[in-house]
Amino acid sequence: MENFRRTYLRLCKEGGVEPQESVLAQLQEARGATAGSRLDLSGQSLSVDTCAVLGRVFDKDTLFTELMLSDCMLTEEGAKLLLNGLCGNSTVKVLDLKGNNLRSTGAEALGKLLGRNKTLRRLVLEWNALGMWDEAFSVFCEGLASNASLTQLDLRNNQINHQGASDLCLALKRNSTLQELDVRWNNIGLLGGRSFLEALQQNRTLTHLQMAGNNIPSDTLKALEQGMDHNSDRQSTLRESRSRTQVLSKEIQNLKEEKGRQFLSLMETIDKQRDEMGRSSRTTSIHVGQLQEALNERKSVVNSLTAKLQMTEAALALSEQKKHNLGELLTRVKAEQDELKERQNRERKKEQEDSVLREGKLLREINNMSETNIQLKNKVEEMERRCKSQQEQIFELKQELTNSTAELKLRIAQTEERLEMEKRRSKHSLEDMDNLRQKEVDHLNRHLEESERALQDRILKLEGARIQLEEELSRAKAACVTERAQAAEELGKVRAQVRLEEQQRVSGLEEKMRGLRQSRDEAQSLCSQQKQTIAELQGRSRQQGAETDGLRRRIEELQQELAGKEQEKVEEVSRVRVELQEQVGHLQAERTAQGGLKEKIAALEREMKVLASSHREAILDKESEISSLLEKLRLREADIQRMREDEAQRASFLQNAILTYVQGSPLHYSPKK
Repeated sequence: MENFRRTYLRLCKEGGVEPQESVLAQLQEARGATAGSRLDLSGQSLSVDTCAVLGRVFDKDTLFTELMLSDCMLTEEGAKLLLNGLCGNSTVKVLDLKGNNLRSTGAEALGKLLGRNKTLRRLVLEWNALGMWDEAFSVFCEGLASNASLTQLDLRNNQINHQGASDLCLALKRNSTLQELDVRWNNIGLLGGRSFLEALQQNRTLTHLQMAGNNIPSDTLKALEQGMDHNSDRQSTLRESRSRTQVLSKEIQNLKEEKGRQFLSLMETIDKQRDEMGRSSRTTSIHVGQLQEALNERKSVVNSLTAKLQMTEAALALSEQKKHNLGELLTRVKAEQDELKERQNRERKKEQEDSVLREGKLLREINNMSETNIQLKNKVEEMERRCKSQQEQIFELKQELTNSTAELKLRIAQTEERLEMEKRRSKHSLEDMDNLRQKEVDHLNRHLEESERALQDRILKLEGARIQLEEELSRAKAACVTERAQAAEELGKVRAQVRLEEQQRVSGLEEKMRGLRQSRDEAQSLCSQQKQTIAELQGRSRQQGAETDGLRRRIEELQQELAGKEQEKVEEVSRVRVELQEQVGHLQAERTAQGGLKEKIAALEREMKVLASSHREAILDKESEISSLLEKLRLREADIQRMREDEAQRASFLQNAILTYVQGSPLHYSPKK
């Protein structure tokens, strides 16, 4: 307050103006009063120079919020200077210019004030002459139309005619903040009343309009009262909708917090699963190295077996051929001896011919032996080709194993990248939603503060008008019965519009939920692709099992063939049996390693499903899948145990057969010349 007084005195001194004693006295009283934000200069005759100085002071003042200048006998020039100074003021909210006889220049200055000032809430212009000049009043109406802060306007006794009323109605169509308008005791007439009816068709914020003493018919007044009732109903519905939006915003905030907690828990589970995936990748690399070593050992064993098989087949063929040739020679020699004994005397002459014949037979036998040697060589070549084909199959199995491990690592990396992208996307969406919600809350808080101030002013005004409304209430009840149906229809329309806005907001939230569902479907498609790869790996494992079964059958055939051979090969057969047992052990180790890989693949699939779906039902499905996989694992282990028992039984049978063969009569060859 003291600063205001000093500024006033300084500006008066700079402008060469004598300070007005009444203004200084009023400033002294305001400094001693308790309410320091109100300046009351009512009844003080202010000169033009004083108005100019006060305008300059109010341009930069931040102290007063209420300025009372009623009955100050302001001139047109003084009012213009004072109002121009108030254009830049940012604290005055109530301005009272009652009884100052403002006319054309004052109306233009007021229009400029309303167009530039952003803080004025209440303007009292009672007992002036603003409506006498149509052009000046149209400038005032233009300022009112562009104003976005004024809520109460008092234009009583301002000589406003129907033309001024039409200009005022045009301003009301564009204005969206004015709530109370008092135009009593003017000359608006029937045309002006109709103009107000048209303006109320577009204006939705004006809730109190007083038009008594304007020569307006009663039916027009009733229609205007109905329009006011409609606007008040709209305001009440808007307040209800705002309260609902606040409740919904609180619920959405709670949901966001819950989602944030769920997201944090999901991130923790993802970190744990990532650690488990790293451990599983290390174990899989170890298993792959073991599998490669087992394949190398298997290759060397197959090569040794093929060499031994070739040697045994060649020896067997040679022994059979020798036995057959020797048997034929023995029978022929016996026949020749008998013939020689019987015909010794008669066929001495034919001995030379017989010897020639025997020599020819021996030559033919030599030819036969050479042919058999050629056949044996062909068999050896066929066995070599088979060995090469088996080596190529082993190489293909190695390549398939390396390709499967590379694909598995690539898909794990893709899933991790996808998880990182989903994390960043969810974080950005949460931050954007939080920012938007914070802006909406700030806007609602500002609007609530303004509405509270307006309601306080309205309560003060309503206490003065309550007595008049009680008198008019008896007349309005009869009209309210007839117009209640129309009001109910318009209220239904407003409610439908509010519901439509709420449905649009709900549809926006549903679109976000659909986006989340699409991301979940993409994760499920990735899981299905991983299932297909798992099925391919299972098919390959079944093929390997079939190949192992074929090898086992081949080994059994070789063992049966070796059981009928010479005693000298018994030690080799026993050694082959030991090697076969070792190979079976390696194959079983490979199968167990494959079972471990399948378990790891199933674990990865479960982890991807947990990341894709945030619902607890998916977690229950995962647990059921885990139980089914464990059941399959137990069944697979039971099958492996049965295979081991079968192999042990077959080995025992083979050992018993070899022992019985060894304990039996050995073969002794006595070749004869």
